[in-house]
Amino acid sequence: MKTTKEIADQNIHDEITSNLQDLLVKNYDAEKGFAKAMGNAKSENLKQFLKRQAAQRSRFATEITQELRNLNEEPKESGSVTGDLHRTWIDLKTAVVGNEDEAVLEECIRGEKASAEEYDEKLKKYNFPPQVSSVLQKQSSEIHQTLSQVKRLEDLADND
Repeated sequence: MKTTKEIADQNIHDEITSNLQDLLVKNYDAEKGFAKAMGNAKSENLKQFLKRQAAQRSRFATEITQELRNLNEEPKESGSVTGDLHRTWIDLKTAVVGNEDEAVLEECIRGEKASAEEYDEKLKKYNFPPQVSSVLQKQSSEIHQTLSQVKRLEDLADND
């Protein structure tokens, strides 16, 4: 029989790994979303930017996968298929009307805002181990930078 402390420790472990799995899946979804956006973009510069963002999210997924393995958890291997994906990327296909770069950028902004909010919420709400927290804070910072870049790109597209 487990002690109260063992049960509490297991609950904390489960909460941490569940949140990491959630972020892992969101990064898989974002990677797919950036790849989809790249296919819809007209501008070669925008395509290259989106390609870099897809690679970034792939790296994020790899980093989270490693943290899960460090916690003796098996990482999920693909993105989600649930309805809440619309919050991040699933609406990209329907949002891109006429394959215009501005529509692609608007959808990227929406997805990055959702990602930034989710990272910020999890970092504020949960007490991750220091190594995990460091990885997630770095990723969150990069997502915020990407969001700023996408907003600047949209402003430039608006002026064209």
